[in-house]
Amino acid sequence: MTQIYSPAIALEFFKAAGKPEKIAAGKVIFAEHDKARPLLFMRDKMYLLLEGEVDLVARKKVIGTVARGEIFGEMASLTNAPRSASAVAKTACSVIALDDKQFHEGLRTKPEFALMLMSMMIGRLRETIARLAEQTTLRGDAVVSESVVFDPKRLAELAEGLSSDVPVYFDRGKSIVQEGQMGLRMYVVIEGRVAVSIFGGGVIERLGPGGAFGELALVEQTPRLASVVADTDCQLLPINRAAFLMLVKTSPEFAASLLAPLAERLRLLTARLK
Repeated sequence: MTQIYSPAIALEFFKAAGKPEKIAAGKVIFAEHDKARPLLFMRDKMYLLLEGEVDLVARKKVIGTVARGEIFGEMASLTNAPRSASAVAKTACSVIALDDKQFHEGLRTKPEFALMLMSMMIGRLRETIARLAEQTTLRGDAVVSESVVFDPKRLAELAEGLSSDVPVYFDRGKSIVQEGQMGLRMYVVIEGRVAVSIFGGGVIERLGPGGAFGELALVEQTPRLASVVADTDCQLLPINRAAFLMLVKTSPEFAASLLAPLAERLRLLTARLK
């Protein structure tokens, strides 16, 4: 189910939650290294370009140009990380900007945008991992993060809503999924901890209660990008593809919870490229 970027889907999504605004030529829309606003749970905005052109500038060099119908600024919006580049209006522009609250409102009415955004980031992940494999720099515990996708309350609600899916148990050291396998389910950690690795051994992430993995294979129905092993004895909640798609379409919180760690994985792995 590889999903190509659709300007029409993006436009419907942004219009559902935001309003167009004009930006003069030469204006800096956001600056490199800018951090999210300090207000609790307030993240940077993401943008859709309606008219004009926007240059992306890093270290005083233009590294890309945003064209009409494209989105930009989404990575910092999803991860709360500093901006990796500045966005400068190359010409007079019209954009729609969405803050965190508006983004969730958009997902409520246009959930297909979440699937498209996941698919886009998965494509970038595949490209990044392929480049890392060529460099063979990611060995051992070169990049290790620990993310929590669902808080305890949301995890309990999720488990209750998927009562037909019986939790599964794995002893420490047991393989849960293998890189290259076709994925039939994603998993949420209820108890214990798992280790996510690529290249047959490079651990990139450890997940405890509330952590999720395997969703990438469900979005695109393609082979798994990583292997996962039980770091401790653990209990997992399996979610099949039908339930996954239902949750994305009915719960903006579920979709947003998956997008943030996906973007963070991409950010961390991209940082490893030479």
